[in-house]
Amino acid sequence: MIKKSALLIGATGLVGEQCLQQLLANEQYDKVITLTRKVLVNKHPKHKNLVVDFDHLDWSAANIKADDVYCAFGSTIAKAGSQDAFRKIDVEWPRQIAQIAVKNGAQKFNLVSSIGADSQSSVFYSKMKGVLEDEINKMGYQSVIIFRPSILIGDRKEQRTGEAIGIALAKALSFLFIGPLRKYQGTPVDLLAAQMVKWGTSEKSGVIIVENQDILSNIC
Repeated sequence: MIKKSALLIGATGLVGEQCLQQLLANEQYDKVITLTRKVLVNKHPKHKNLVVDFDHLDWSAANIKADDVYCAFGSTIAKAGSQDAFRKIDVEWPRQIAQIAVKNGAQKFNLVSSIGADSQSSVFYSKMKGVLEDEINKMGYQSVIIFRPSILIGDRKEQRTGEAIGIALAKALSFLFIGPLRKYQGTPVDLLAAQMVKWGTSEKSGVIIVENQDILSNIC
């Protein structure tokens, strides 16, 4: 088996942490590189941490390379502090990394987006997610796999009060998400991460959108 390398963005986040463990455990990868702002300690022999200044990614461009890229960046406007800051974190940084990586030979880009992502949406969050999808799709990757989860269910390090309430409601009312409403059911982060690596190590090419119901159904 030819071993490959993976580049993970957002490794310290809710989905990213799960994705890192899945990538390190996967036999197809002999190297897993994480891009972080601060040192990420992980003693796994396959792990390599690259500390970068996301506002000056050109400084690290030569080292931003791998066969497959996994993007698990995710913030909220409240956490970012403004719409402009959110746009920088959730659109500009991933877009720049994607451009650098594809120039350095990356073939596949796996992106965590969001249910309802649409660059023409009147909802700012959904619009920004759609804008990033559109940008990645134009870059010439052999394969772009976009995951559109609903509200993420998992244990966060930081407290997001509004989101915590939403998660609690999603769990309590999960029995209501049947039929056409199933696509809005909360998405367990461990399942999302598993699906990312499953699709990311598949032989599929082109632009593929994995909607929330497909994530929940474990379809690949």
